[in-house]
Amino acid sequence: MNIIQEGKKVFEIEIDALNKTKDIIGDSFSAIVEAITSCEGKIIVTGMGKPGHIAKKIAATLASLGTPAFYLHPAEAMHGDLGMITSKDIVFAISYSGESNEILNILPNIKLIGSKLIALTGNADSTLAKVADICDVFPKFNEACILGLAPTSSTTAALCYGDAIAVVASNIYDFQNLNYSRFHPAGSLGKKLVIKVSDLMAKENNNAIVYENATLKEAIIELSKKGLGIVNVIDKDHNLLGVITDGDLRRQLEKGVDIYHLFVYDVMTKSPKTTTKGQLAVDALKIMKEHNVSCLPVLNEEGICGTIRLQDIIGIGIFL
Repeated sequence: MNIIQEGKKVFEIEIDALNKTKDIIGDSFSAIVEAITSCEGKIIVTGMGKPGHIAKKIAATLASLGTPAFYLHPAEAMHGDLGMITSKDIVFAISYSGESNEILNILPNIKLIGSKLIALTGNADSTLAKVADICDVFPKFNEACILGLAPTSSTTAALCYGDAIAVVASNIYDFQNLNYSRFHPAGSLGKKLVIKVSDLMAKENNNAIVYENATLKEAIIELSKKGLGIVNVIDKDHNLLGVITDGDLRRQLEKGVDIYHLFVYDVMTKSPKTTTKGQLAVDALKIMKEHNVSCLPVLNEEGICGTIRLQDIIGIGIFL
């Protein structure tokens, strides 16, 4: 056996199944999407065995993209979990044979509850297909299993079919970045869309500030005291005039100058790169990366209001 060729053959068989499934996307798919997007309740996705694992993923994808959904184990449903379903909900059942006993056993109760039933199956003549309010049927294709039995191509096709429903539905909802961030607050993507500079910046007494007539010695003391790696130089109206960083101080020491007789105005970097308190932290990070700096003064309409550091942004899991 050529292991590499056998591995590639699995891909080829499943790709063929996906192409065939793509080609049958039509009125039934449209009807399913319309039913889901107009549903006043939740979408309950169910399946047994390998299709059950796919059903869990489809439910999770629907929920993450704006369609309230959860997975219902059909066997557990027979022991009380049917109480999770209401007449406003849609049950989306996945069974390639359309004859899975665990699925068929709950169909009468779904009808009694009054939920709409959507089916995805490979058998148009199956019990599930005949009972469903809306049904889409897979085309004929081969399972990638050498015996032609284990769910492989069929589960891959079902997964992509579910992704297609979730994505198209999210387009109908006009699902935007802000919506996505609400449902993904712990992930890096969610943080990029939610966390602002104002959430991370050093402010008030924690911010490092000296006035324009201060000596470099005073700036060094403030630099050491606040530990930000930067001191903001301001005028009496709190307008930012410049900054002094650890790097600026090191360069002065390397020159051998008498730092105790210098003023901040002699050393500071004028017109530094800045950000605003309302800007997203990820955008501030982009500025830092682009200009190779590790700190940014933060401005508002009244002048300087804080400092944000690269390590503060990366430290909470925001990366480029």
